[in-house]
Amino acid sequence: MGKKRIVKKDGDKVEGAKANLVSTVSKKKVEVGTLYIQSTYNNTKIVLTDSKGAVLATSSSGSIGFKGAKKGTPFAAAKVGEILGAKAATMGMKEVSVVVKGVGSGRESGIRGFISKGININSIKDVTPVPHNGPKPKKPRRV
Repeated sequence: MGKKRIVKKDGDKVEGAKANLVSTVSKKKVEVGTLYIQSTYNNTKIVLTDSKGAVLATSSSGSIGFKGAKKGTPFAAAKVGEILGAKAATMGMKEVSVVVKGVGSGRESGIRGFISKGININSIKDVTPVPHNGPKPKKPRRV
């Protein structure tokens, strides 16, 4: 990838990729929303919606620059949560209810990164699918 490009605007230094993460936010002013966190062993995806379910912002560990096994770490999930928290703060969001899905290590740290930007959490709901019998086992082998 090479060196990071530095763009100068009005005397301010803005780094190329990191500057675009917060700037591309919808112009809507929303106070209440829902935060969906999908955490797998390999990645963490977070989606911010309004109360009706319309997507306002989304991010994942891979989209902010983590690669390979580092995408599934709690540190990467916390960074994703911080970025979406900053986007939500610029929209004027005050409260969110959180829906968590998956078994990865970024479940809790994604929430912690989000609330570090000063947004209150109403409820946390876990909708991880749990199998209650599984598939039919194989027949015994005849020799």
